[in-house]
Amino acid sequence: MYMPGCEDRTIERMERDGESILVLNAGSSSIKFAVFSGNAQEPPRRALSDAVSGVETPQAAIAQVLDAIAALGLQRFAAVGHRIVHGGPKHFQPQRIDAALLDDLRQIVDFAPEHLPQAIALIQAIGNRFGDTVQVACFDTGFFRDLPAVSRRLPLPRKLESIGVRRYGFHGLSYEYLMRELERIGRPGEAHARVILAHLGNGASLAAVLGGKPIDTTMGMTPAGGLVMSTRSGDIDPGIVQFLERRQRLSPEQFHRMVNHESGLLGVSQSSGDIRKLLESTANDARAAEAVEMFCYSARKWIGAFAAALGGLDTLVFAGGIGEHQPIVRRRICQELGFLGIALEAKRNEQNGPIISSEGSPVTVRVIPTDEESSILRGVLSVLSGKP
Repeated sequence: MYMPGCEDRTIERMERDGESILVLNAGSSSIKFAVFSGNAQEPPRRALSDAVSGVETPQAAIAQVLDAIAALGLQRFAAVGHRIVHGGPKHFQPQRIDAALLDDLRQIVDFAPEHLPQAIALIQAIGNRFGDTVQVACFDTGFFRDLPAVSRRLPLPRKLESIGVRRYGFHGLSYEYLMRELERIGRPGEAHARVILAHLGNGASLAAVLGGKPIDTTMGMTPAGGLVMSTRSGDIDPGIVQFLERRQRLSPEQFHRMVNHESGLLGVSQSSGDIRKLLESTANDARAAEAVEMFCYSARKWIGAFAAALGGLDTLVFAGGIGEHQPIVRRRICQELGFLGIALEAKRNEQNGPIISSEGSPVTVRVIPTDEESSILRGVLSVLSGKP
């Protein structure tokens, strides 16, 4: 059973002792992990990273991660940071994990049943293995904690807000990193202009950012909303719930499984949720071609909507596995957006260049490899230092 740490550790002690920070990024079907090492002369830097995926059960994935850490010969850590997909209506800022926070996470499992159980199990497993080591929760929803009311509030009876029904937004740790990078590498003031961030992977979302702050995002109360995704439906008519219950006696649990695991690219193509495989099949498989077109159309439509919300567009950023590595998808998303000032330079796009827009085009289109683990590290350091 997990026991909260009883000993504070500071950055100064971590640097003096040369201890490392372990970062764990648990998704619904995979766990990525990284080790950052520091000393008295340098801040923590990534020493290694790896991932476990394609494992039948979350328990098996956790066991493999622990085995991999043990094989490295690391016996202690200054702290362990966790990506927590959903903090519910109470938790947004990085914070030390204790018994009270774990109890809160158990109470809000319904907010993210695909993710929170595995995250809780991973926290407990780390506690069992590394004893009183400080563990820190970094919430994916934190980036969107101050969304404007017009985008945060859902058009449902107001009384539901009291139980946490609202737009939360996800991929926040990725978006935090992308905005820091845009501040670092962009033109003066670019990160504070009109920006759309597109995190496109198995899970996919967009965020509209103005003045360095998010004003809207595609995902809502759960990660199932918004864009068409690998196996998630994205936004659909809520009337489908009752229709399928009446016509096919589909239970809420069955509906939840369908929209999270059997829909999106997989549901439309009936062959795969992996866009790489679908792109290989488009010439000979009409359903695969339709699934890819639906994905690109969904992203293109949301970019147009967010450009309207922003009052125009200055920068579009692609990130995530698809956004960083699939030139044809980026091209097909952008090809009908010339009216917004978006124009891609074909060679730069094919090479996954850092800037893929044409010279002189009004909108700068960037490809920025995201790094959620670095955002988690920053959250851990803020907790260790007591400086949020």
